[in-house]
Amino acid sequence: MANVEHSIWISRAVEEVFAYVVDPNKIAEWAGPVVRAKKISAGPVGLGTTSTRVTQFLGRTMEATYEITEYEPNRLYGDKTTSGPVAINTRILFSAGDGGAKVTVHGEIEANGFFKLAEPILSRMSSWQLETDLQTLKDLLEAR
Repeated sequence: MANVEHSIWISRAVEEVFAYVVDPNKIAEWAGPVVRAKKISAGPVGLGTTSTRVTQFLGRTMEATYEITEYEPNRLYGDKTTSGPVAINTRILFSAGDGGAKVTVHGEIEANGFFKLAEPILSRMSSWQLETDLQTLKDLLEAR
């Protein structure tokens, strides 16, 4: 199992950062491996919302379904895969202060099949990718 964690400070209101991060239709804008993402459940985004994501990682294209498992507006977001070749649990903490927001992402990744063989590489690549994705998120939101 790979565990990754990174934090970043974004000079935007925590409400704006939270709304952008938890929108399943926006993740492809800032998460590098995500090629397409789409909310598939009815109703507003919240606990139990489901979405699909198509990702490209380590030369493979994968589709997975995600479910929101934790949801406290402007404070906490969590999701997990419910299908796909890699089990991913993500927890994102948001905190406000001094005109901005701190975002801390913790991810647990359990690989299967081909990805299990590449788990040491998967861990390093996932850590690097998370750091890159958070910088992209910061750049996008601060450019608004």
